[in-house]
Amino acid sequence: MTRGAYLGAVEDFHEARRRAALEQILARLTGRPDTLLSYDEVRSIVGERNRIDRGLKEIPLDSIVGSVGRYGDFTRTFLPKSDQMQDRWARVKTVATSMEGWPPIEVYQLGESYFVIDGNHRVSVARQMGLESIPAYVTEVKTRVPLTPDAQPEELIIRARHADFLKRTGLGETRPEAALPLTQAGNYRTLEEHIRVHRHYMGIEQQREIPYEEAAAHWYDTVYRPVANIIREQGLLQDFPDRTETDLYLWLAEHRAELEEALGWEVPPHQAAEDLAIQRGGARQRVLTRVSEKLIDAFTPEELEPGPAPGEWRVRRLAGREEDHLFSEILVALNGRDGGWRALEQAIVIAQREGALLRGLHVVPNSSEADKPALQEIRDRFAWRMGEVQLNGKLVVEEGPVARTVCDRARWNDLVVMPLTYPPGTRVLERLGSGVRTIVQRCPRPLLTVPGEPSPMQRALLAYDGSPKADEALYVATYLAVRWEVKVVVLTVLENGLTARYSAPRTGSRNASARAQAYLEAHGVEATYEVRSGDLGENIMKALEGYACDFILMGGYGRRPMFEIMLGSGLNEVLRTAGTPVLICR
Repeated sequence: MTRGAYLGAVEDFHEARRRAALEQILARLTGRPDTLLSYDEVRSIVGERNRIDRGLKEIPLDSIVGSVGRYGDFTRTFLPKSDQMQDRWARVKTVATSMEGWPPIEVYQLGESYFVIDGNHRVSVARQMGLESIPAYVTEVKTRVPLTPDAQPEELIIRARHADFLKRTGLGETRPEAALPLTQAGNYRTLEEHIRVHRHYMGIEQQREIPYEEAAAHWYDTVYRPVANIIREQGLLQDFPDRTETDLYLWLAEHRAELEEALGWEVPPHQAAEDLAIQRGGARQRVLTRVSEKLIDAFTPEELEPGPAPGEWRVRRLAGREEDHLFSEILVALNGRDGGWRALEQAIVIAQREGALLRGLHVVPNSSEADKPALQEIRDRFAWRMGEVQLNGKLVVEEGPVARTVCDRARWNDLVVMPLTYPPGTRVLERLGSGVRTIVQRCPRPLLTVPGEPSPMQRALLAYDGSPKADEALYVATYLAVRWEVKVVVLTVLENGLTARYSAPRTGSRNASARAQAYLEAHGVEATYEVRSGDLGENIMKALEGYACDFILMGGYGRRPMFEIMLGSGLNEVLRTAGTPVLICR
Protein backbone atom coordinates (compact mmCIF):
# COMPACT_ATOMS: atom_id res chain seq x y z
CA MET A 1 0.00 0.00 0.00
CA THR A 2 1.57 3.30 -1.08
CA ARG A 3 1.05 6.51 0.87
CA GLY A 4 -0.15 8.31 -2.25
CA ALA A 5 -2.83 5.71 -2.94
CA TYR A 6 -3.98 5.84 0.67
CA LEU A 7 -4.24 9.65 0.69
CA GLY A 8 -6.20 9.49 -2.54
CA ALA A 9 -8.55 6.97 -0.95
CA VAL A 10 -9.02 9.32 2.03
CA GLU A 11 -10.09 12.07 -0.37
CA ASP A 12 -12.58 9.66 -1.93
CA PHE A 13 -13.90 8.86 1.54
CA HIS A 14 -14.54 12.53 2.28
CA GLU A 15 -16.39 12.85 -1.01
CA ALA A 16 -18.49 9.81 -0.05
CA ARG A 17 -19.25 11.42 3.32
CA ARG A 18 -20.42 14.63 1.62
CA ARG A 19 -22.70 12.60 -0.63
CA ALA A 20 -24.01 10.70 2.40
CA ALA A 21 -24.93 13.97 4.12
CA LEU A 22 -26.71 15.18 0.99
CA GLU A 23 -28.53 11.86 0.63
CA GLN A 24 -29.76 12.08 4.21
CA ILE A 25 -31.06 15.62 3.63
CA LEU A 26 -32.84 14.58 0.44
CA ALA A 27 -34.35 11.58 2.20
CA ARG A 28 -35.72 13.87 4.84
CA LEU A 29 -37.22 16.21 2.25
CA THR A 30 -38.74 13.49 0.07
CA GLY A 31 -39.69 10.98 2.74
CA ARG A 32 -37.78 8.19 1.03
CA PRO A 33 -35.84 5.82 3.34
CA ASP A 34 -32.10 6.37 3.59
CA THR A 35 -31.09 3.54 5.92
CA LEU A 36 -30.23 -0.08 5.25
CA LEU A 37 -32.60 -2.84 6.27
CA SER A 38 -31.85 -5.07 9.23
CA TYR A 39 -31.61 -8.72 8.16
CA ASP A 40 -32.76 -10.01 11.53
CA GLU A 41 -35.82 -7.78 11.48
CA VAL A 42 -36.81 -8.86 7.97
CA ARG A 43 -36.26 -12.52 8.79
CA SER A 44 -38.42 -12.26 11.90
CA ILE A 45 -41.27 -10.98 9.75
CA VAL A 46 -41.08 -13.31 6.77
CA GLY A 47 -39.94 -16.37 8.76
CA GLU A 48 -37.15 -18.81 7.82
CA ARG A 49 -37.71 -22.34 6.52
CA ASN A 50 -34.23 -23.44 5.44
CA ARG A 51 -30.96 -22.28 3.88
CA ILE A 52 -29.28 -23.29 0.64
CA ASP A 53 -25.62 -22.64 -0.20
CA ARG A 54 -25.54 -21.12 -3.68
CA GLY A 55 -21.76 -20.75 -3.82
CA LEU A 56 -19.89 -17.92 -5.50
CA LYS A 57 -21.97 -15.63 -7.71
CA GLU A 58 -21.75 -12.18 -9.24
CA ILE A 59 -24.60 -10.21 -7.69
CA PRO A 60 -25.90 -6.71 -8.62
CA LEU A 61 -24.89 -4.04 -6.14
CA ASP A 62 -28.28 -2.33 -6.45
CA SER A 63 -29.95 -5.45 -5.04
CA ILE A 64 -28.03 -5.26 -1.75
CA VAL A 65 -30.57 -3.61 0.54
CA GLY A 66 -29.40 -4.42 4.06
CA SER A 67 -26.88 -5.86 6.44
CA VAL A 68 -26.74 -8.44 9.19
CA GLY A 69 -24.98 -6.28 11.74
CA ARG A 70 -23.96 -2.91 10.32
CA TYR A 71 -27.20 -1.60 8.82
CA GLY A 72 -26.87 1.60 10.88
CA ASP A 73 -23.39 2.47 9.56
CA PHE A 74 -24.29 3.20 5.94
CA THR A 75 -26.97 4.96 3.93
CA ARG A 76 -29.29 3.02 1.63
CA THR A 77 -26.69 3.37 -1.16
CA PHE A 78 -23.89 2.24 1.20
CA LEU A 79 -22.35 5.67 1.73
CA PRO A 80 -20.50 5.91 5.08
CA LYS A 81 -22.41 7.76 7.82
CA SER A 82 -19.52 8.35 10.24
CA ASP A 83 -16.11 10.01 9.97
CA GLN A 84 -14.73 7.29 12.24
CA MET A 85 -14.91 4.87 9.32
CA GLN A 86 -12.24 6.78 7.39
CA ASP A 87 -9.21 4.54 7.97
CA ARG A 88 -11.00 1.23 7.36
CA TRP A 89 -12.77 2.56 4.28
CA ALA A 90 -9.59 4.09 2.82
CA ARG A 91 -7.63 0.87 3.34
CA VAL A 92 -10.31 -1.17 1.57
CA LYS A 93 -10.30 1.32 -1.30
CA THR A 94 -6.51 1.12 -1.56
CA VAL A 95 -6.63 -2.68 -1.71
CA ALA A 96 -9.41 -2.56 -4.32
CA THR A 97 -7.27 -0.50 -6.68
CA SER A 98 -4.10 -2.54 -6.13
CA MET A 99 -3.02 -5.65 -7.97
CA GLU A 100 -4.17 -8.01 -5.19
CA GLY A 101 -7.85 -6.93 -5.20
CA TRP A 102 -10.26 -8.03 -2.51
CA PRO A 103 -11.96 -11.33 -1.59
CA PRO A 104 -15.67 -11.92 -2.33
CA ILE A 105 -18.20 -10.66 0.17
CA GLU A 106 -20.69 -12.92 1.98
CA VAL A 107 -24.44 -12.36 1.76
CA TYR A 108 -27.82 -13.81 2.58
CA GLN A 109 -30.33 -13.83 -0.26
CA LEU A 110 -34.03 -13.31 0.54
CA GLY A 111 -36.09 -13.34 -2.63
CA GLU A 112 -34.32 -10.98 -4.98
CA SER A 113 -32.70 -8.92 -2.20
CA TYR A 114 -29.31 -9.38 -0.55
CA PHE A 115 -28.08 -8.70 3.00
CA VAL A 116 -24.35 -8.39 3.76
CA ILE A 117 -22.89 -10.80 6.28
CA ASP A 118 -19.28 -9.74 5.72
CA GLY A 119 -17.96 -7.06 3.39
CA ASN A 120 -19.99 -3.88 4.07
CA HIS A 121 -16.97 -1.63 3.41
CA ARG A 122 -16.22 -3.49 0.18
CA VAL A 123 -19.79 -2.85 -1.01
CA SER A 124 -19.46 0.81 -0.08
CA VAL A 125 -16.19 1.20 -1.99
CA ALA A 126 -17.50 -0.75 -4.98
CA ARG A 127 -20.52 1.51 -5.27
CA GLN A 128 -18.34 4.58 -4.92
CA MET A 129 -16.18 3.27 -7.76
CA GLY A 130 -19.26 2.99 -9.98
CA LEU A 131 -19.23 -0.82 -10.24
CA GLU A 132 -22.49 -2.56 -11.10
CA SER A 133 -21.83 -5.94 -9.48
CA ILE A 134 -19.59 -7.66 -6.96
CA PRO A 135 -18.57 -11.32 -6.36
CA ALA A 136 -20.26 -12.85 -3.33
CA TYR A 137 -20.68 -16.16 -1.53
CA VAL A 138 -24.46 -16.48 -1.43
CA THR A 139 -26.59 -18.32 1.08
CA GLU A 140 -30.22 -18.32 -0.03
CA VAL A 141 -32.75 -18.21 2.81
CA LYS A 142 -36.10 -19.76 1.98
CA THR A 143 -38.91 -17.96 3.82
CA ARG A 144 -42.47 -18.80 4.83
CA VAL A 145 -43.65 -15.52 3.26
CA PRO A 146 -42.42 -15.25 -0.34
CA LEU A 147 -40.47 -12.13 -1.28
CA THR A 148 -41.29 -11.04 -4.81
CA PRO A 149 -40.38 -7.83 -6.67
CA ASP A 150 -43.80 -6.35 -5.76
CA ALA A 151 -43.44 -7.29 -2.08
CA GLN A 152 -40.15 -5.80 -0.96
CA PRO A 153 -38.72 -6.48 2.51
CA GLU A 154 -39.20 -2.88 3.62
CA GLU A 155 -42.90 -2.98 2.83
CA LEU A 156 -43.27 -6.09 4.95
CA ILE A 157 -41.46 -4.40 7.83
CA ILE A 158 -43.75 -1.38 7.61
CA ARG A 159 -46.85 -3.58 7.62
CA ALA A 160 -45.60 -5.56 10.61
CA ARG A 161 -44.63 -2.43 12.55
CA HIS A 162 -48.02 -0.89 11.73
CA ALA A 163 -49.88 -3.91 13.07
CA ASP A 164 -47.70 -4.02 16.20
CA PHE A 165 -48.26 -0.29 16.79
CA LEU A 166 -52.05 -0.57 16.60
CA LYS A 167 -51.97 -3.60 18.90
CA ARG A 168 -49.64 -2.10 21.52
CA THR A 169 -51.48 1.23 21.67
CA GLY A 170 -54.92 -0.35 21.53
CA LEU A 171 -55.92 2.11 18.82
CA GLY A 172 -56.99 -0.74 16.58
CA GLU A 173 -59.79 -1.38 19.11
CA THR A 174 -60.45 1.99 20.75
CA ARG A 175 -60.18 4.04 17.54
CA PRO A 176 -60.81 1.64 14.64
CA GLU A 177 -60.90 4.57 12.20
CA ALA A 178 -57.29 5.41 13.11
CA ALA A 179 -55.34 3.86 10.23
CA LEU A 180 -52.15 5.89 10.87
CA PRO A 181 -50.09 4.49 7.94
CA LEU A 182 -46.43 5.50 7.64
CA THR A 183 -43.95 5.12 4.80
CA GLN A 184 -40.98 4.48 7.10
CA ALA A 185 -41.09 1.65 9.61
CA GLY A 186 -38.87 3.39 12.16
CA ASN A 187 -41.30 6.27 12.54
CA TYR A 188 -43.74 4.10 14.50
CA ARG A 189 -41.29 4.37 17.38
CA THR A 190 -41.54 8.15 17.09
CA LEU A 191 -45.35 7.99 17.18
CA GLU A 192 -45.16 5.89 20.34
CA GLU A 193 -42.80 8.44 21.85
CA HIS A 194 -45.41 11.14 21.17
CA ILE A 195 -47.97 9.04 23.03
CA ARG A 196 -45.60 8.44 25.96
CA VAL A 197 -44.95 12.18 26.31
CA HIS A 198 -48.68 12.86 26.10
CA ARG A 199 -49.35 10.24 28.76
CA HIS A 200 -46.76 11.84 31.02
CA TYR A 201 -48.42 15.27 30.88
CA MET A 202 -51.89 13.75 31.20
CA GLY A 203 -50.75 12.14 34.43
CA ILE A 204 -49.42 15.45 35.75
CA GLU A 205 -52.61 17.28 34.82
CA GLN A 206 -54.98 14.65 36.22
CA GLN A 207 -52.67 13.57 39.07
CA ARG A 208 -53.10 9.87 38.44
CA GLU A 209 -51.48 7.01 36.58
CA ILE A 210 -52.91 7.01 33.05
CA PRO A 211 -53.34 3.59 31.36
CA TYR A 212 -51.36 3.48 28.13
CA GLU A 213 -54.37 2.68 25.93
CA GLU A 214 -56.35 5.57 27.46
CA ALA A 215 -53.46 7.95 26.79
CA ALA A 216 -53.17 6.71 23.19
CA ALA A 217 -56.87 7.32 22.54
CA HIS A 218 -56.70 10.78 24.16
CA TRP A 219 -53.60 11.64 22.10
CA TYR A 220 -55.40 10.60 18.92
CA ASP A 221 -58.46 12.73 19.76
CA THR A 222 -56.77 15.87 21.09
CA VAL A 223 -53.38 15.98 19.38
CA TYR A 224 -53.34 13.93 16.20
CA ARG A 225 -56.80 14.64 14.79
CA PRO A 226 -56.61 18.47 15.07
CA VAL A 227 -53.27 18.45 13.24
CA ALA A 228 -54.61 16.00 10.66
CA ASN A 229 -57.52 18.39 10.06
CA ILE A 230 -55.06 21.21 9.38
CA ILE A 231 -53.15 18.98 6.97
CA ARG A 232 -56.33 18.27 5.05
CA GLU A 233 -57.65 21.84 5.14
CA GLN A 234 -54.40 23.26 3.78
CA GLY A 235 -54.10 20.56 1.11
CA LEU A 236 -50.65 19.43 2.21
CA LEU A 237 -51.12 15.96 0.79
CA GLN A 238 -51.21 17.54 -2.68
CA ASP A 239 -47.85 19.18 -1.99
CA PHE A 240 -46.37 15.89 -0.77
CA PRO A 241 -48.01 13.17 -2.89
CA ASP A 242 -45.58 10.47 -1.74
CA ARG A 243 -46.35 10.98 1.93
CA THR A 244 -49.24 9.81 4.09
CA GLU A 245 -51.21 11.99 6.45
CA THR A 246 -49.40 10.41 9.39
CA ASP A 247 -46.02 11.04 7.72
CA LEU A 248 -46.97 14.71 7.50
CA TYR A 249 -48.13 14.76 11.12
CA LEU A 250 -44.64 13.69 12.23
CA TRP A 251 -42.87 15.93 9.75
CA LEU A 252 -45.03 18.87 10.82
CA ALA A 253 -44.26 18.24 14.49
CA GLU A 254 -40.53 18.19 13.72
CA HIS A 255 -40.77 21.26 11.50
CA ARG A 256 -42.73 23.14 14.14
CA ALA A 257 -40.11 22.33 16.80
CA GLU A 258 -37.34 23.58 14.49
CA LEU A 259 -39.24 26.80 13.82
CA GLU A 260 -39.87 27.44 17.49
CA GLU A 261 -36.20 26.96 18.28
CA ALA A 262 -35.16 29.32 15.47
CA LEU A 263 -37.78 32.00 16.18
CA GLY A 264 -37.75 31.85 19.97
CA TRP A 265 -41.54 31.74 20.28
CA GLU A 266 -44.38 29.26 19.92
CA VAL A 267 -45.61 28.53 16.39
CA PRO A 268 -49.25 27.42 15.97
CA PRO A 269 -49.75 24.22 13.95
CA HIS A 270 -51.51 26.03 11.09
CA GLN A 271 -48.54 28.39 10.63
CA ALA A 272 -46.07 25.51 10.72
CA ALA A 273 -48.17 23.68 8.11
CA GLU A 274 -48.27 26.72 5.86
CA ASP A 275 -44.50 27.19 6.15
CA LEU A 276 -43.86 23.50 5.50
CA ALA A 277 -45.79 23.72 2.24
CA ILE A 278 -44.04 26.94 1.24
CA GLN A 279 -40.53 25.77 2.07
CA ARG A 280 -40.69 22.13 0.97
CA GLY A 281 -43.89 21.53 -0.96
CA GLY A 282 -43.46 19.57 -4.17
CA ALA A 283 -46.39 21.08 -6.07
CA ARG A 284 -45.22 22.67 -9.31
CA GLN A 285 -46.43 26.15 -8.37
CA ARG A 286 -44.71 25.95 -4.98
CA VAL A 287 -41.42 24.93 -6.60
CA LEU A 288 -41.64 27.72 -9.20
CA THR A 289 -42.42 30.25 -6.49
CA ARG A 290 -39.40 29.19 -4.41
CA VAL A 291 -37.11 29.34 -7.43
CA SER A 292 -38.35 32.76 -8.52
CA GLU A 293 -38.05 34.14 -4.98
CA LYS A 294 -34.47 32.90 -4.72
CA LEU A 295 -33.59 34.46 -8.08
CA ILE A 296 -35.14 37.77 -7.07
CA ASP A 297 -33.34 37.67 -3.74
CA ALA A 298 -30.01 36.84 -5.38
CA PHE A 299 -30.05 39.47 -8.13
CA THR A 300 -32.23 42.29 -6.72
CA PRO A 301 -31.07 44.76 -4.06
CA GLU A 302 -33.21 44.62 -0.94
CA GLU A 303 -34.46 48.17 -1.53
CA LEU A 304 -35.84 47.21 -4.95
CA GLU A 305 -37.40 43.86 -4.09
CA PRO A 306 -41.14 43.72 -4.74
CA GLY A 307 -43.44 42.96 -1.86
CA PRO A 308 -46.18 40.32 -1.71
CA ALA A 309 -49.29 40.63 -3.85
CA PRO A 310 -52.26 42.66 -2.57
CA GLY A 311 -54.49 40.61 -0.31
CA GLU A 312 -52.02 37.74 0.05
CA TRP A 313 -51.66 38.48 3.77
CA ARG A 314 -55.40 38.09 4.31
CA VAL A 315 -55.58 34.76 2.46
CA ARG A 316 -52.71 33.35 4.48
CA ARG A 317 -54.01 34.80 7.73
CA LEU A 318 -57.46 33.28 7.38
CA ALA A 319 -56.29 29.85 6.19
CA GLY A 320 -56.84 27.13 8.77
CA ARG A 321 -58.07 29.49 11.50
CA GLU A 322 -61.33 29.53 13.36
CA GLU A 323 -60.91 32.46 15.76
CA ASP A 324 -62.82 35.65 15.02
CA HIS A 325 -59.99 38.08 15.79
CA LEU A 326 -58.06 39.58 12.90
CA PHE A 327 -54.91 40.34 14.90
CA SER A 328 -54.13 37.34 17.11
CA GLU A 329 -50.33 37.73 17.00
CA ILE A 330 -48.78 41.20 17.00
CA LEU A 331 -45.12 41.94 16.35
CA VAL A 332 -43.74 45.20 17.76
CA ALA A 333 -40.28 46.42 16.76
CA LEU A 334 -38.38 47.82 19.76
CA ASN A 335 -35.28 49.94 19.26
CA GLY A 336 -34.63 50.59 22.96
CA ARG A 337 -35.45 54.30 22.57
CA ASP A 338 -38.53 56.33 23.48
CA GLY A 339 -40.10 55.81 20.05
CA GLY A 340 -39.89 52.05 20.45
CA TRP A 341 -41.57 52.13 23.86
CA ARG A 342 -44.34 54.32 22.46
CA ALA A 343 -44.81 51.74 19.71
CA LEU A 344 -45.09 49.08 22.43
CA GLU A 345 -47.83 51.09 24.15
CA GLN A 346 -49.68 51.33 20.83
CA ALA A 347 -49.34 47.59 20.35
CA ILE A 348 -50.72 47.07 23.87
CA VAL A 349 -53.84 49.06 22.96
CA ILE A 350 -54.51 46.68 20.06
CA ALA A 351 -53.51 43.52 21.94
CA GLN A 352 -55.92 44.31 24.77
CA ARG A 353 -58.80 44.76 22.35
CA GLU A 354 -57.95 41.65 20.38
CA GLY A 355 -56.82 39.39 23.22
CA ALA A 356 -53.65 39.01 21.18
CA LEU A 357 -50.23 37.53 21.82
CA LEU A 358 -47.63 40.31 21.79
CA ARG A 359 -44.17 39.59 20.42
CA GLY A 360 -41.37 42.07 20.87
CA LEU A 361 -38.44 42.16 18.44
CA HIS A 362 -35.16 43.94 19.04
CA VAL A 363 -32.65 43.76 16.19
CA VAL A 364 -28.91 44.14 16.73
CA PRO A 365 -26.40 44.41 13.86
CA ASN A 366 -23.85 42.20 15.58
CA SER A 367 -24.52 40.19 18.72
CA SER A 368 -20.85 40.22 19.74
CA GLU A 369 -20.83 44.02 19.74
CA ALA A 370 -24.23 44.45 21.36
CA ASP A 371 -24.49 46.41 24.60
CA LYS A 372 -25.33 43.56 26.96
CA PRO A 373 -26.56 45.74 29.89
CA ALA A 374 -28.78 47.70 27.48
CA LEU A 375 -30.22 44.47 26.07
CA GLN A 376 -31.00 43.21 29.54
CA GLU A 377 -32.69 46.50 30.35
CA ILE A 378 -34.90 46.12 27.25
CA ARG A 379 -35.79 42.55 28.23
CA ASP A 380 -36.58 43.54 31.80
CA ARG A 381 -38.70 46.54 30.80
CA PHE A 382 -40.66 44.52 28.24
CA ALA A 383 -41.31 41.71 30.74
CA TRP A 384 -42.31 44.20 33.45
CA ARG A 385 -44.77 45.94 31.10
CA MET A 386 -46.33 42.65 29.99
CA GLY A 387 -46.85 41.69 33.61
CA GLU A 388 -48.30 45.07 34.46
CA VAL A 389 -50.94 44.95 31.70
CA GLN A 390 -51.37 41.16 32.09
CA LEU A 391 -50.69 40.34 28.46
CA ASN A 392 -49.10 37.22 27.02
CA GLY A 393 -45.89 38.53 25.48
CA LYS A 394 -42.34 37.51 24.66
CA LEU A 395 -39.30 39.44 23.48
CA VAL A 396 -36.68 38.03 21.12
CA VAL A 397 -33.36 39.59 20.13
CA GLU A 398 -32.06 38.82 16.66
CA GLU A 399 -28.94 39.75 14.75
CA GLY A 400 -29.17 41.08 11.20
CA PRO A 401 -30.30 43.97 8.99
CA VAL A 402 -33.29 45.69 10.61
CA ALA A 403 -35.58 45.92 7.57
CA ARG A 404 -35.03 42.34 6.40
CA THR A 405 -35.33 40.92 9.92
CA VAL A 406 -38.59 42.74 10.62
CA CYS A 407 -40.08 41.59 7.31
CA ASP A 408 -38.94 37.98 7.82
CA ARG A 409 -40.46 37.90 11.29
CA ALA A 410 -43.64 39.66 10.16
CA ARG A 411 -45.02 36.66 8.30
CA TRP A 412 -45.44 34.78 11.58
CA ASN A 413 -47.75 37.49 12.86
CA ASP A 414 -50.95 39.28 11.88
CA LEU A 415 -49.81 42.86 12.43
CA VAL A 416 -46.50 44.72 12.72
CA VAL A 417 -46.20 47.83 14.90
CA MET A 418 -43.07 49.97 14.62
CA PRO A 419 -41.87 53.43 15.64
CA LEU A 420 -41.65 56.03 12.87
CA THR A 421 -38.59 58.08 13.72
CA TYR A 422 -37.19 58.72 10.25
CA PRO A 423 -39.90 58.66 7.52
CA PRO A 424 -38.89 58.37 3.85
CA GLY A 425 -37.30 61.64 2.66
CA THR A 426 -38.17 63.86 -0.26
CA ARG A 427 -35.00 63.13 -2.26
CA VAL A 428 -34.28 60.02 -4.32
CA LEU A 429 -31.23 58.96 -2.30
CA GLU A 430 -33.09 59.53 0.94
CA ARG A 431 -35.89 57.26 -0.18
CA LEU A 432 -33.43 54.67 -1.49
CA GLY A 433 -31.69 54.50 1.87
CA SER A 434 -34.83 54.55 3.98
CA GLY A 435 -35.30 51.44 6.07
CA VAL A 436 -38.91 52.43 6.72
CA ARG A 437 -39.64 52.58 2.99
CA THR A 438 -38.12 49.12 2.55
CA ILE A 439 -40.27 47.70 5.35
CA VAL A 440 -43.42 49.33 3.94
CA GLN A 441 -42.59 47.86 0.51
CA ARG A 442 -41.73 44.33 1.63
CA CYS A 443 -43.69 43.74 4.84
CA PRO A 444 -46.06 40.80 4.22
CA ARG A 445 -48.54 41.92 6.90
CA PRO A 446 -50.38 45.16 7.75
CA LEU A 447 -47.96 47.68 9.22
CA LEU A 448 -48.80 50.31 11.83
CA THR A 449 -46.28 53.15 12.04
CA VAL A 450 -46.25 55.17 15.27
CA PRO A 451 -44.66 58.63 14.93
CA GLY A 452 -45.50 59.93 18.42
CA GLU A 453 -47.80 59.20 21.31
CA PRO A 454 -50.00 56.09 21.03
CA SER A 455 -53.56 56.52 19.82
CA PRO A 456 -56.72 55.08 21.41
CA MET A 457 -57.73 54.19 17.82
CA GLN A 458 -61.36 55.22 18.13
CA ARG A 459 -61.84 57.21 14.93
CA ALA A 460 -60.23 56.14 11.64
CA LEU A 461 -59.58 58.18 8.52
CA LEU A 462 -59.65 55.77 5.57
CA ALA A 463 -57.83 57.25 2.57
CA TYR A 464 -59.46 55.30 -0.24
CA ASP A 465 -58.47 55.47 -3.91
CA GLY A 466 -60.07 52.27 -5.20
CA SER A 467 -56.76 50.44 -5.73
CA PRO A 468 -56.33 46.77 -4.68
CA LYS A 469 -54.26 47.71 -1.64
CA ALA A 470 -56.80 50.35 -0.66
CA ASP A 471 -59.40 47.57 -0.80
CA GLU A 472 -57.36 45.75 1.86
CA ALA A 473 -57.45 48.90 4.00
CA LEU A 474 -61.22 49.02 3.44
CA TYR A 475 -61.47 45.42 4.66
CA VAL A 476 -59.54 46.25 7.86
CA ALA A 477 -61.59 49.41 8.41
CA THR A 478 -64.77 47.36 8.16
CA TYR A 479 -63.44 44.85 10.69
CA LEU A 480 -62.48 47.62 13.13
CA ALA A 481 -65.85 49.30 12.72
CA VAL A 482 -67.74 46.08 13.41
CA ARG A 483 -65.48 44.56 16.04
CA TRP A 484 -64.14 47.63 17.85
CA GLU A 485 -66.99 50.05 17.02
CA VAL A 486 -64.45 52.42 15.48
CA LYS A 487 -65.95 55.44 13.70
CA VAL A 488 -64.84 55.60 10.08
CA VAL A 489 -64.36 58.59 7.81
CA VAL A 490 -63.76 57.71 4.15
CA LEU A 491 -61.78 60.32 2.21
CA THR A 492 -61.32 60.19 -1.57
CA VAL A 493 -59.16 62.90 -3.11
CA LEU A 494 -59.56 63.91 -6.76
CA GLU A 495 -56.82 65.45 -8.86
CA ASN A 496 -57.80 66.71 -12.31
CA GLY A 497 -61.15 64.97 -11.98
CA LEU A 498 -59.60 61.58 -11.15
CA THR A 499 -59.09 59.81 -7.87
CA ALA A 500 -55.71 60.77 -6.44
CA ARG A 501 -53.77 57.55 -6.19
CA TYR A 502 -51.45 57.63 -3.21
CA SER A 503 -50.32 54.09 -4.00
CA ALA A 504 -50.52 53.85 -7.79
CA PRO A 505 -50.50 55.92 -10.99
CA ARG A 506 -53.53 58.17 -11.41
CA THR A 507 -55.93 56.03 -13.35
CA GLY A 508 -58.68 55.80 -10.72
CA SER A 509 -62.38 56.29 -11.13
CA ARG A 510 -64.72 58.89 -9.63
CA ASN A 511 -66.68 55.92 -8.30
CA ALA A 512 -64.09 54.99 -5.62
CA SER A 513 -66.05 56.66 -2.81
CA ALA A 514 -69.29 54.99 -3.94
CA ARG A 515 -67.58 51.59 -3.96
CA ALA A 516 -66.34 52.06 -0.41
CA GLN A 517 -69.80 53.15 0.72
CA ALA A 518 -71.47 50.14 -0.86
CA TYR A 519 -69.00 47.75 0.81
CA LEU A 520 -69.34 49.31 4.26
CA GLU A 521 -73.11 49.50 4.12
CA ALA A 522 -73.27 45.84 3.03
CA HIS A 523 -71.53 45.01 6.31
CA GLY A 524 -73.80 47.24 8.39
CA VAL A 525 -71.25 50.02 8.92
CA GLU A 526 -72.31 53.67 9.01
CA ALA A 527 -69.51 55.96 7.95
CA THR A 528 -68.84 59.53 6.87
CA TYR A 529 -67.82 60.08 3.25
CA GLU A 530 -66.05 63.02 1.70
CA VAL A 531 -64.64 63.65 -1.75
CA ARG A 532 -62.13 66.48 -2.08
CA SER A 533 -59.94 67.90 -4.81
CA GLY A 534 -56.33 68.98 -4.66
CA ASP A 535 -53.16 67.74 -2.99
CA LEU A 536 -53.50 64.34 -1.32
CA GLY A 537 -51.31 64.99 1.72
CA GLU A 538 -52.79 68.40 2.39
CA ASN A 539 -56.35 67.06 2.20
CA ILE A 540 -55.58 64.13 4.47
CA MET A 541 -54.17 66.51 7.11
CA LYS A 542 -57.25 68.76 6.88
CA ALA A 543 -59.64 65.79 7.16
CA LEU A 544 -57.63 64.34 10.03
CA GLU A 545 -58.03 67.55 11.99
CA GLY A 546 -61.55 68.38 10.84
CA TYR A 547 -63.01 65.01 11.81
CA ALA A 548 -60.78 64.54 14.88
CA CYS A 549 -59.52 61.18 13.60
CA ASP A 550 -56.80 59.57 15.69
CA PHE A 551 -55.28 57.23 13.09
CA ILE A 552 -55.08 56.77 9.32
CA LEU A 553 -55.83 53.67 7.24
CA MET A 554 -54.48 53.38 3.70
CA GLY A 555 -52.96 50.99 1.19
CA GLY A 556 -49.25 50.44 0.59
CA TYR A 557 -47.16 51.39 -2.42
CA GLY A 558 -48.71 50.61 -5.78
CA ARG A 559 -45.86 51.59 -8.05
CA ARG A 560 -42.92 49.28 -8.68
CA PRO A 561 -40.09 49.97 -6.23
CA MET A 562 -37.86 51.76 -8.76
CA PHE A 563 -40.67 54.12 -9.88
CA GLU A 564 -41.68 54.79 -6.29
CA ILE A 565 -38.11 55.67 -5.36
CA MET A 566 -37.70 57.95 -8.39
CA LEU A 567 -41.14 59.60 -8.36
CA GLY A 568 -42.14 59.39 -4.72
CA SER A 569 -45.67 58.69 -3.47
CA GLY A 570 -48.51 60.18 -1.51
CA LEU A 571 -47.96 57.54 1.18
CA ASN A 572 -44.47 58.87 1.85
CA GLU A 573 -45.93 62.36 2.15
CA VAL A 574 -48.45 61.15 4.71
CA LEU A 575 -45.74 59.38 6.70
CA ARG A 576 -43.70 62.60 6.76
CA THR A 577 -46.51 64.92 7.84
CA ALA A 578 -49.05 62.92 9.86
CA GLY A 579 -48.60 63.02 13.60
CA THR A 580 -50.91 60.06 14.11
CA PRO A 581 -50.35 56.34 13.60
CA VAL A 582 -50.76 55.14 10.00
CA LEU A 583 -52.02 51.59 9.40
CA ILE A 584 -50.70 50.52 5.99
CA CYS A 585 -52.39 47.54 4.34
CA ARG A 586 -51.38 45.50 1.31
